[in-house]
Amino acid sequence: MSEISKAIQFLCEEKNLPYEAVLEAIEVALAAAYRKDFGNKQQNIKVKFDPETGDMKAWDVKIVVEDTAEEALVAAQEELTKRREKAKEEGRELTEEEVADLPRFNPKLEMMLSEAKKIKKGARAGEVLEIELEAGGDFGRMAAQTAKQVIIQKVREAERSMVFDDFKGQEGQVIVGTIQRVEGRKTLVDLGKVTGIMPAEQQNSRDFYRSGSKLKFLVQSVQMGPRGPEIILSRADAGLVREIFKQEIPELKEGLIEIKGIAREPGYRSKVAVDANDEQIDPIGSCIGQRGGRINTIIEELGGEKIDIIRYGESPVNYIANALSPAKVAEVELDEASKTASAYVAPDQFSLAIGRGGQNVRLAAQLTGWGINVKEKGGTQEMSSEEAAAEPIEEKVGESKEEPVEETKE
Repeated sequence: MSEISKAIQFLCEEKNLPYEAVLEAIEVALAAAYRKDFGNKQQNIKVKFDPETGDMKAWDVKIVVEDTAEEALVAAQEELTKRREKAKEEGRELTEEEVADLPRFNPKLEMMLSEAKKIKKGARAGEVLEIELEAGGDFGRMAAQTAKQVIIQKVREAERSMVFDDFKGQEGQVIVGTIQRVEGRKTLVDLGKVTGIMPAEQQNSRDFYRSGSKLKFLVQSVQMGPRGPEIILSRADAGLVREIFKQEIPELKEGLIEIKGIAREPGYRSKVAVDANDEQIDPIGSCIGQRGGRINTIIEELGGEKIDIIRYGESPVNYIANALSPAKVAEVELDEASKTASAYVAPDQFSLAIGRGGQNVRLAAQLTGWGINVKEKGGTQEMSSEEAAAEPIEEKVGESKEEPVEETKE
């Protein structure tokens, strides 16, 4: 292996980059240096570099296009200027469709057919010509500096691309991050290779974001920004509950039980509907674990947020009754046309069915997809989930001592 190859290999290991990516960066840098010392701005230079021998070859790469008269190109440029000025007056940018009819020619990337035939007799429009160039001598100081800058830039771009691809594949999954600092309303999270951002609306009201503390986050979205990958994290998304359940409950991973739905008010309460794909398995018991070990771990991961695990029901009547736990529902009447349900409860169950600030009926409606009217059986009290949706959440962090619901069954 040559010294150049060893240097490339060392850079690959240091930056955790593929050999081909670094070699490509070197070839792009050599092309920039060649253009500066031996070429001109109208050349589209491609370089092939052999790291074992140190030899390089250079080509000017052109796409062959149909001949266009000089007068037509000048007229097209004048028309393009007029259209741009008009669009500017209208406060907008020209679209590609608005200039598609104008003949265009880019001498750096294109070559007219008549010129191409002087180089290759059988040249055709649409063909790509690679015109070999003389290798030239040693590069000057400015060209070498240009090459160095290009290599640094390309290696940085390759690093960013690798990080982006890595995290893009983790969208919707849970990762562990370290709180870096809080800036205004957003929290910055150290993910090792990159810093993630958790906006205020994705934060959990029960959490305390102390610098250096480790937490689990849902990777909500990954986009490539001007400064590299932009990773948006969440501690409020219902997907976080789903993924933590999968991590803590083997039966979910194995497909023996299934989460049918989640309704969540972050930091306060979640309702999770589960069902078994095997009749011999108790899905609620599987989620709770021995002596509540599994569910308590999940609650701790969510900062103490209460969790109601309910049994999913194919019948809307059963599902709605289960969803209103911990209240015991005496009767459910359905109005299929409006997709609303009337749930009748005993007087001593009414406040439990509604929940503090209307939270219980509100979450039950979110979970089932039905509007729910809770009515006092034999009494006059009633409240709908729509009314409950307008109620403020009164429960404060650490205020309630109520245990999570863990035993609702059909």
